[in-house]
Amino acid sequence: MAVYIVVDNPKGWPFHVTGAEVISARRYLTDTRFIDIKRARVFNLCRSYGYQTLGYYVSLLAAARGHKPLPSVATLQEIRQSALTRFIAEDINQKIQKLLAPLESNRFELSIYFGRNVAKRYDQLCQMLFNLYPAPLLRAEFVRNEQWRIQSLRVIAAGDIPESHRPFVIDQAQRFFARPRSIDRESTRYNYKLAILVDPDAIDAPSDERAIRRFVRAAARVGIAASVIGKQDYGRVAEFDGLFLRETTAVNHHTYRFAVRAAAEGLVVIDDPESIIKCTNKVYQAELFARNDISCPNTMIVHRDNAAEVGQRLGFPCVLKKPDSSFSAGVVKVETADALTTELAQLFKQSELVVAQGFLPSQFDWRIGVLEGKPLFAARYFMARGHWQIQKAHDEERRSYGKVEAIAVEDVPAAAVDLAVRAANLIGQGFYGVDLKEVDGEFFVMEVNDNPNVEAGYEDAVLKDALYAAIIGYFLRKFENREAAEVGP
Repeated sequence: MAVYIVVDNPKGWPFHVTGAEVISARRYLTDTRFIDIKRARVFNLCRSYGYQTLGYYVSLLAAARGHKPLPSVATLQEIRQSALTRFIAEDINQKIQKLLAPLESNRFELSIYFGRNVAKRYDQLCQMLFNLYPAPLLRAEFVRNEQWRIQSLRVIAAGDIPESHRPFVIDQAQRFFARPRSIDRESTRYNYKLAILVDPDAIDAPSDERAIRRFVRAAARVGIAASVIGKQDYGRVAEFDGLFLRETTAVNHHTYRFAVRAAAEGLVVIDDPESIIKCTNKVYQAELFARNDISCPNTMIVHRDNAAEVGQRLGFPCVLKKPDSSFSAGVVKVETADALTTELAQLFKQSELVVAQGFLPSQFDWRIGVLEGKPLFAARYFMARGHWQIQKAHDEERRSYGKVEAIAVEDVPAAAVDLAVRAANLIGQGFYGVDLKEVDGEFFVMEVNDNPNVEAGYEDAVLKDALYAAIIGYFLRKFENREAAEVGP
């Protein structure tokens, strides 16, 4: 893959970087040679990145040409428009407070050169900020009132580097451009690159390690290089053509930030940001199902003013759900009015609205996997032993589960499949798991989940490798369709 360093004036460029060609911004924008190059990494080090400046257009046209710009337009927009303190994760904020606490001044400026700083003690913070806002040269300004916060973060040009820092920056540039990039070495064998986001330490991961390996193998068979990444790889998102989230998602979570960044960079994404928003909030789904005649349990949106009506309208037992609950967490069954009052008081501390549903007893839940508007797989999830849900949490570290029985889609009652597909299509055309209960031959949608489980030996027991191939095939079709659209008739 070709590597270009794009600057305003190459004659004033102070660095020599082996393996990279230094060119002017105007040449990159106007020379047809660069239009015809299919794959390239473009390091945009122009003086200005403001809207419609040369620097802005370098990143914009690099993306249009299928090149990989750093920084991307999405990064430039985030830095310029974001209220930075809203997007700084707790681990970064803790690092800021710890590192800057000894300083006597109430202001501090931090230069970030390819994710590093001349003072080694700030390296980890620099890497965190670089992953959040990937740009080769950044400068952050911090201020302290009661605690430290980032007041500004901006992309800088080579001319903004102090003379005393230049030897360090040259060294870091050489290291950055020379570091091994396995994804690039594979470029001669593969047509596309897919990132699979996982958390190896998660208790309730939607795919186990064996399933992840099968996704990687399925991708390789059709010319896609699949790489497993973690939350520390946020800054690498733009390197890929697609992103497959295999972590449990939430809106106030790094999974959502990954999805937003990937969508802004033009990647094919499962789960897309809109699906995450819709699927992780049960208040939204309750309203959606009611408006579209989707059969579901008797449901009530509860707030402080109507809490006294829940028992009368739903009876006991009933089920209370925190809107953003997942894997049975934040879901409680209440048997009495007193228990209802107690549990609602706890839930109202976390959310202004709570979902209450009539309790539907069953031995198992149906799970219908839906991909791109069509049923893909089916399974029966049985209740955990001695429990009313499919999962029982013993403590923060231990879970027990009921049996999972994969079923061929054609062997599932047609009414269940049709209802699941209708419900999923109200969310989008991605990959969803629809949970239903069956009571006296009738089917009721419990919820539509983004990020549905695919674990080796469970959901794949019927389709086996074909299940992984179908999901990877979705990415391949999207990649090829996008490429065809870029080439034109």
